Amino acid sequence: MSNLQNVKDLHQNYVNAGKLLEGFEKYYAENVVMQELGEDPRIGKDTNRTHEINFMQSIKEVHGAAILSFAEDAANNKTMVESWMDLTFANDFRIKMQQVAAQTWENGLIVNEIFYHK
Repeated sequence: MSNLQNVKDLHQNYVNAGKLLEGFEKYYAENVVMQELGEDPRIGKDTNRTHEINFMQSIKEVHGAAILSFAEDAANNKTMVESWMDLTFANDFRIKMQQVAAQTWENGLIVNEIFYHK
């Protein structure tokens, strides 16, 4: 599959299906570097797995979520996903997050991902 097909599968069949960790295990490299814009990068699959688990455990309720668009730069092994999520966290703080996630792929796995959001 192409990187675009892989990122669509990741989001449509894992993230949006409530199987985030299964998708993470399938599509992220052991040496993955993930970063929220303006924050220090998180290096390695173990570190990022822990971050994802903590994030998921902090969510009290999901009110909605959707993918708005996908894009690919096949020549540079890059994909992007524009999405939104409406969440309430355990502390009862509710937010509608909009973001673009940009991925770099190697051998069918994400090796770098940065999240652009406010």
